[in-house]
Amino acid sequence: MSRKNVLFSGLMLFSLFFGAGNLIFPPLLGLESGSNFGQAIAGFLITGVLLPFMAIMSIALSENGLISIGSRVHGLFGLIFAIIIYMSIGALYGIPRASNVAYELGFKQIVDVNGWLALLVFSLLFFGVTYLISLNPKKIVDRIGQLLTPILLLVLALLVIRAFIKFENIASPAEGTYASSPFVKGFVEGYFTMDAVAALAFGIVVINALKDKGAISKSELVKGTLGAAIISGLGLAVVYVSLGWIGRVIPKTNDFANGADILTVASDILFASGGGLIFGVIVTLACLTTCVGLITACARFFNEIYPEIQYHSYVVIFVLIGLLVSNLGLNTILNLAVPLLVLIYPISIVLVILSLFEHFAGGGKMMYRLSVAVTSIFALYEVLTSIGYKVGILTRWLDVVPFFEHGLGWVLPAFVAALIGYGVDKFRREAFI
Repeated sequence: MSRKNVLFSGLMLFSLFFGAGNLIFPPLLGLESGSNFGQAIAGFLITGVLLPFMAIMSIALSENGLISIGSRVHGLFGLIFAIIIYMSIGALYGIPRASNVAYELGFKQIVDVNGWLALLVFSLLFFGVTYLISLNPKKIVDRIGQLLTPILLLVLALLVIRAFIKFENIASPAEGTYASSPFVKGFVEGYFTMDAVAALAFGIVVINALKDKGAISKSELVKGTLGAAIISGLGLAVVYVSLGWIGRVIPKTNDFANGADILTVASDILFASGGGLIFGVIVTLACLTTCVGLITACARFFNEIYPEIQYHSYVVIFVLIGLLVSNLGLNTILNLAVPLLVLIYPISIVLVILSLFEHFAGGGKMMYRLSVAVTSIFALYEVLTSIGYKVGILTRWLDVVPFFEHGLGWVLPAFVAALIGYGVDKFRREAFI
């Protein structure tokens, strides 16, 4: 496996991760953390970069990708969980969200349009381009890694370099939780990017891209994936720190509702009348590359488990689903997807960490089953609260758990359950390796 192929695979992976959510989270973190920016961005990088890196490697080290990781709990669980992952992070959320955000924060910054007809026309064009790029998965590294990613990085570099030159390095006092617990707050913000789940989908894209470039043996695939993941992770870290720094030092002459507002104003300040165009191009490219990655990942996954339908047909199916759902509007998409996402995200992180632990220290079914069962209790609680169901009694029981108020109450109980299960497996001498 040549270094060139690994490099372009890493650039491709960077673009797949770098969607609109990743673009707008760091500037808001920089704005609100102010003088505590260093601690906040450190926490953000752990969950926004390290966790997705671990997820990619867990897929590379598994024999059958995501299904085999979930099958540590039970075979049927592994299949159903994998399908839920791909449908939720892909067809029902990630794909239509990418299109909708590209329209709201990208296209509308360039062209003054509004209404359902404009959204329909844009989404037809957006998914038409996505379809053409996704049609041949063997070309995905060439089309994204060698073409779209350099353009995206160039436009981002123009914005960041201009900001470093023009903005004064003066930070305002930290706001809210960033004043008292900046590291924890940054950690939680990185957690909510949900990139660890996306990584479970993108892992197969990287592996298949390396196979298409000539990697054959398991060791070649693991080394190539490791290299690509490191390149992607370093790129994301540099961009996150740079965008966060823009939010930290931008003149506080405006009221900013979110990270998109910060970058829009920064673009206008730094590039005058061309600011909207610069920001619009960044957002559109970021959303396009993410959408291509998700459609490719979903199509390849379902083609592998149900090969009776050809890959190209799956691409058409997911493009059409994305087109239809994206025209429901961003708020509807978020309302539909949030319950699924809060259910699968903690469980996904537990499975990723346990699969990596198992690779080095062994493990058995009880380790997985107990940890996933405990995590599922907290995940189901989050689902119920997200749909407005009152669970007062359960709240009083779970509220005593550390980090529960941050949505991370599952962490310590899952860790304890995994230790107990690991001990039981060792006692029974039941292990996967």
